[in-house]
Amino acid sequence: MSKPTLSLDEIRVNVSRIDQELLSLLAERRKLSLEVAKSKIQTQKPVRDIEREQVLLEKLVANGKSHELDPQYVTKIFHTIIEDSVLYQQAFLQRLANPDNEQPLARVSFLGGKGSYSNLATRNFFARKHTKLAEIQCSSFKEVLEMVETGNADYGVLPIENTSSGSINDVYDQLQHTRLSIVGEITQPIEHCLLTAVDTQIDQIEVLYSHPQPHQQCSEFVRSLGSGIKQEYCSSTAEAMKEVAAMAQPNVAAIGNAASGELYGLKPLKFGIANQQENHTRFIVVARKPVEVTALIPAKTTFIMSTGQSAGSLVECLLVLRNHGINMTKLESRPVLGNPWEEMFYVDVEGNMRTDVMIEALEELTKITRYIKVLGSYPIENVAPTEIDV
Repeated sequence: MSKPTLSLDEIRVNVSRIDQELLSLLAERRKLSLEVAKSKIQTQKPVRDIEREQVLLEKLVANGKSHELDPQYVTKIFHTIIEDSVLYQQAFLQRLANPDNEQPLARVSFLGGKGSYSNLATRNFFARKHTKLAEIQCSSFKEVLEMVETGNADYGVLPIENTSSGSINDVYDQLQHTRLSIVGEITQPIEHCLLTAVDTQIDQIEVLYSHPQPHQQCSEFVRSLGSGIKQEYCSSTAEAMKEVAAMAQPNVAAIGNAASGELYGLKPLKFGIANQQENHTRFIVVARKPVEVTALIPAKTTFIMSTGQSAGSLVECLLVLRNHGINMTKLESRPVLGNPWEEMFYVDVEGNMRTDVMIEALEELTKITRYIKVLGSYPIENVAPTEIDV
């Protein structure tokens, strides 16, 4: 076997050099995507051009094969690059559409302390906006909303649904009575693991701390620990990690994020303990004033409505959306607090509230519902990967 022509240190130097070149090229590409956004203002073309993305990816995959690069590897990399480009352009266009919202510092309320999933979602959302944060930790969803309603926070971040445990009903119930508007959303990957403060074994764990949602999302793993396991419910995953760190006992553990656990001196005992490995939570961002969504980017509108008690009243409302070609992405029913047997329906649709189609649909719905209220129209920030045959 021949010896390598370069030493390990020399190889690492070359790898580092290439990494720096890649970063420079990515930054240059990002600047060009901003120029693309400016040109689309003039032509009024939408930010995304799926057909062009497909052609681009197919060419890249073909060129990648000539360099012996796996097609899946190439598409994964460029899906990430395209997603960043789309979100970067959308953020730029939204800043132009909402100049009054420009501020160097945003006060944001969220559930839990540092390292909670709401805290991670908050940081990721506002990192895209290039906005500095003043973080306001809250102990309940109600407090998150109250901080914004009273002017003590500019924004509030709330989890609304999870791919494993479904809708987060406490948040839906709070939204019935808020005067705030939904101004954004972000989908956050949830990576649950078992965290402990001291070295121990899984069969020694007797008490498990976390927020009720992670307990539910990891129910199969919890059952595998045996019937004797005691589940303690905390106001957030951050509070659970703080509790376990303070006790520093071999028989107690927390469910939370591994990187967040490091903030509290916790170590992961077992990774991937959620019922579903593809576990994501959708968060909404609320503010006192609605945002204007430019027609160049895809928008989502959320509204609540109360239908009549007669048979087929809900179907009649849904037919209005279908007849206007409006795609519904979410329908959730919740009881109206204080009114037994009456339900409020939460509806998410793909569409901008200021378009003629949405205006006409909402006018029709107003005529056939007992109550309807738009909670917000905001940019869709879940950039679906462009599909190609590889």
